[in-house]
Amino acid sequence: MFSRAVRPALRAGGAAAARINITKPGSYAQWAQRRESQLLTWNLSPAPANAAGFATLREIEGRLKSIKNIEKITNTMKIVASTRLTRAQKAMDDSRVYGKTSNTVFEQAETKPLEDKKTLLVIASSDKGLCGGIHSGLSKAARRYLAENPNVDIAILGEKAKAQLSRAAPENIVLSFANVCKDIPTFADAQAIADQIALLPEDYASVRIIYNSFVNAQSYEPVSIEAYSEEAITQSANISSYEVDDEALSSLREYALANNLFWAMAEGHACEISARRNAMENASKNAGEMINKFQILYNRQRQAAITGELVEIITGATASADM
Repeated sequence: MFSRAVRPALRAGGAAAARINITKPGSYAQWAQRRESQLLTWNLSPAPANAAGFATLREIEGRLKSIKNIEKITNTMKIVASTRLTRAQKAMDDSRVYGKTSNTVFEQAETKPLEDKKTLLVIASSDKGLCGGIHSGLSKAARRYLAENPNVDIAILGEKAKAQLSRAAPENIVLSFANVCKDIPTFADAQAIADQIALLPEDYASVRIIYNSFVNAQSYEPVSIEAYSEEAITQSANISSYEVDDEALSSLREYALANNLFWAMAEGHACEISARRNAMENASKNAGEMINKFQILYNRQRQAAITGELVEIITGATASADM
């Protein structure tokens, strides 16, 4: 039997040993196992639930592990976005050539939308996130246009902008598309969307497309282009200089709409890939900073726990020697 002076020291040492997190084999872990078996033999009381020590150390270790896993994911997504950006930029450059050439005709013909008819606003968004505020920028531009022209209808490409605009102007949304711009857009995709827009019962004065314009690899801005109705093209001031047959005007209008949609979708896709790469790069950088901070905290807590254990062992040994 031990004296009453020795028992508190042994109880403190046993409580600390019971809180040891045995994660690696070694002499210290083996000592902790032997110490725990001795405590079970002596029937000492366990450590209280709010005791500081290895419980906090385990929490830090778990948090550190989860942050490292997040860093691996964000690094992988950044690499994937970087490899996809080159192809997206090439498709964007090709679509710009066709889009600008098509719009030059209407600029020189001085085509303007009719004032007595409604305008259809098309938001060229997508379904994917984790790309910064690229979708929020489109929604803000659409809300600004709605504030100036409340009597417009909205068609949305992608679920991200639809979720945001459904709260601001649900009564203006007449058409929406999902699963768009998963990969590099094609003219066939734009033509299918243009066919659905043409089936709407309203005869619109023009179709205004809001999309993200690619400025450089770090920045983008929401801009708009217009596709005019057949009647607006017919009433253009200089359309007669092109000698367009009346039978070809409807085809010209459908082609111009599909061409502008293709341009907007291809450029918006390139902006999305670039924004995702930048977002994942920033996320990986932030995760690395958090890993460094938690690693320092983990080392300090581990050193403090080891120091506390040594103090308790020395105290118990000293008390035993004084018996």
